[in-house]
Amino acid sequence: MDYRAAEQLLAARDPRGALRLLDSVIAAHPENTAARLLRARAFFASAQLRSAELEFGLVLEREPDNAFAHFALARTHQRSGRPEQARRHFRLAAALDPQPEYLAAARFED
Repeated sequence: MDYRAAEQLLAARDPRGALRLLDSVIAAHPENTAARLLRARAFFASAQLRSAELEFGLVLEREPDNAFAHFALARTHQRSGRPEQARRHFRLAAALDPQPEYLAAARFED
């Protein structure tokens, strides 16, 4: 399946190759949230931050309790120079899943 191949390409640091495969997966299955999340990650990895933001947002519309999507959206905002928006999503990620990485990024003591 193209999804698995796209995962492998992203892991091999070829986000643009992953995006090419994911376009056909999402065209055939637009409701596939996992494919959309992978595409958002590929957009982020290829520095297409606006596209990543839109895709992570779509994932969160469907799965508002997805801690990873909140964390990744926060990193996208952070990279885009929007610290307040980033902090909000870092905190949501940490509240949903108190992993050390999420908690550290949320900086609740600030």
